[in-house]
Amino acid sequence: MSVIDFFYKPFSRWIDLQTFRYLACGGSNTVLDIVIYFISYNFILHKEPVHIAGITIASHIFAFIMSFSVSFPLGFALSKYVVFTESNLRGRVQLFRYALLVSSCILLNYVFLKLFVEYFHFFPTPSKTLTTAIVAVFSYISQRNFTFKVKEALVESKETML
Repeated sequence: MSVIDFFYKPFSRWIDLQTFRYLACGGSNTVLDIVIYFISYNFILHKEPVHIAGITIASHIFAFIMSFSVSFPLGFALSKYVVFTESNLRGRVQLFRYALLVSSCILLNYVFLKLFVEYFHFFPTPSKTLTTAIVAVFSYISQRNFTFKVKEALVESKETML
């Protein structure tokens, strides 16, 4: 955290530390996700659909699955241990809520990728980038207010003890 916090000072006038940490961690994880998506789509899958057990999965969707398998656990760890450290919810509650949020994000990713690539005929990588921006805003608001929120009763009882 001290590395991220070191770079916070010039931005401290405009955003709070938690938002800066979210942008730094989320931004890094997002860049990694997009790079893995690009490499998977173009060089691993060679833009070809994947056939598994009689099911055909479009290459842009399978590339999303590949990139997601890295970005999900990394994103949870960064959110829990770097961004939302003040959350007093139990770790398993956070993980469950994070999984619910991520399920929503998967659905949103799927819908937007299908929409942008298959209906609007945008290129897959810019579509993934636009989709990621939309989903990131939704994710931040959800994480802050649901997944890693601070239980008010515990905060108030700690204040009265002081």
